[in-house]
Amino acid sequence: MTRALNAGRKDAFSGETRSCVIFLHGYGANGADLLGLADPLAEHLPDTMFMSPDAPEDCAGSPMGFQWFPIPWIDGSSEEESRAGIMRASDDLNAFLDGVMVDEDLLPEQVIVLGFSQGTMMALQVLPRREDPVAGIVAISGRLLEPDALKDEALCKPPVLLIHGDQDDVVPPQSLPEAAQALEDAGWKEVYAHIMQGTAHGIAPDGLEVSLAFMRERLGY
Repeated sequence: MTRALNAGRKDAFSGETRSCVIFLHGYGANGADLLGLADPLAEHLPDTMFMSPDAPEDCAGSPMGFQWFPIPWIDGSSEEESRAGIMRASDDLNAFLDGVMVDEDLLPEQVIVLGFSQGTMMALQVLPRREDPVAGIVAISGRLLEPDALKDEALCKPPVLLIHGDQDDVVPPQSLPEAAQALEDAGWKEVYAHIMQGTAHGIAPDGLEVSLAFMRERLGY
């Protein structure tokens, strides 16, 4: 049985919803942490609503935050517990995505998923294993889980924009080229990358600008 995800939302700037951007936050954060990005983006994506769910589990490493799955080297969980957490959270996220599309009367090609850190890991884990591709995935400061399984398990290949800070000391910058290579090896035709110079584990203005350009193009603005 899936767990319902509590989500904050910001309605379309124009008052008419034609698309949706869904934010997936990082380990120990919450949905509100990324929903603030809607403010600078909204006027450039006027017919787009924004949603940002809390991850389904309380975070052991951050009592006020949430996690998509446990991380062994942070919380002392086992690899088996982490793997089980990824699978369960994948089911939760799939149910959430299905619900958003039904409730808002949107097709997959009208939806973009933007992940940060652990949220990126979830986006790259879940979206390629859905039958219908979303308009695009913006994958910031994360990594691709189980790259060797992707070729056999991917059911669709939505466009992916990979963004990473070159000074990231939480998720190594090398994760970006590794993900790009695995996606290309699995047959992706549209993989884009941007390095945020001098940026640690975060989202710099240039990263947000590149994300916006990608989203505008994918959503037909």
